[in-house]
Parts: sequence; structure tokens; C-alpha cells
Amino acid sequence: MGFTVSNQGDVTVVEVEGQLIVGNRQELKQKVLEDLENGARKFVIDFSETGYIDSSGLGVLVSLSKKIREKGGELRLSSLNEDLRTLFELTKLDTLFRIADDKAAALEGF
Repeated sequence: MGFTVSNQGDVTVVEVEGQLIVGNRQELKQKVLEDLENGARKFVIDFSETGYIDSSGLGVLVSLSKKIREKGGELRLSSLNEDLRTLFELTKLDTLFRIADDKAAALEGF
């Protein structure tokens, strides 16, 4: 369980491995906010290796999205499995985030 951060051009890509839950959400938040403070404005969080997101994980995504938008940036999500996509639809968070089928699609037109 962890996070891999890389840059693809001027886009910061964070890959979430395992679960995004109460125990690791602060680590994700710190990584993204650090890059935001250093001038990054375009973020993709890739969930291709993620099976579960709890309510605190959803909360941190909403919080990050707000902070990034306040700085004039954008946060996109990619590679949600069927269960996660349903979760975002049920909570109406699919209207807050631009959700792409895969990382390549999320990076397009950024």
C-alpha cells in the first residue's frame, strides 16, 4: 500500500496502490499539497491499482480538489474500477471530478 508520484510533462501523476483509507489519506494529501505549493497545477490521481476507497479517502479527494481549484489548477481521476465508479456515482462525486477510463485519457488535453 502506497503512492507513486511522477511527472508527465507538467502534470503530476499520483498512483494509488492498494486502498485509500483513513490510515494513508494524510500521506496522499501531503504529497499533493507539497507539489501544489511548489507550483504544480495539473494533477491526475490514478486508481488502476486501487480496490477500495473509504469515506475519509473520498473526503481527502474533495478537499484536494477544492485547494487545487483555488490555485487555478485541476485534479482529474483515472482508472476507477466498476465498484469505485459506482461509489462516485452514488455520492454524486462524479459531477465534481473529471473521471477518465485510463491514465492516458486523463492526460489528454491537459
